[in-house]
Amino acid sequence: MYNKIIKLIIAIGIFGYAIYQFVEGNIGNGIMFILLSLIFVFLYFKNEFILLAFLRLRKQDFEGAKKWLDKIKNPESALVRKQQGYYNYLHGLMVSQSNMNDAEKYFKKAISLGLSMDHDLAMAKLNLSGIAFSKRRKQEAQRLLSEAQKLDKQGMLTDQIKMMKENMKRAQMPNQHFGTGGSVRQQKRRSK
Repeated sequence: MYNKIIKLIIAIGIFGYAIYQFVEGNIGNGIMFILLSLIFVFLYFKNEFILLAFLRLRKQDFEGAKKWLDKIKNPESALVRKQQGYYNYLHGLMVSQSNMNDAEKYFKKAISLGLSMDHDLAMAKLNLSGIAFSKRRKQEAQRLLSEAQKLDKQGMLTDQIKMMKENMKRAQMPNQHFGTGGSVRQQKRRSK
């Protein structure tokens, strides 16, 4: 795992060597080294282990995604701010299956660090809404759900948002008891 500063130093070194190749008259080598330096610049902004974890998560392989994320030993020094947000976002998605308290911490930290895509931010807020609802914090859950709905401009989460709203409405309805109704006296008369 390369530190984010080391990636920039390598990119600058390769770019400098590309300029040297241009001066020497090796134009093809210079172009190749410029393209090579751009790979390191790309990896500065998009971490390779986070990209591989996303690929594993897309295939529903949570264990494989966790292995790739565990290779990032110190996220604060190795990742830029947005990448730290995605690091916590991915951990939140994986932990949400087993531990809601840890998932809530990861999602809140991901939102505070920032996520670059509105869809990912909407997904994080939708998950936080579900966690808040399960902890009986209905007002917070409704606020997060409306924020998620505003962020979901492409409509990718409409089914999940609709399902969450229906669950909230069901929970607010009074419990109806079916079967034997009436007073206790009437129930005793029926049993005789």
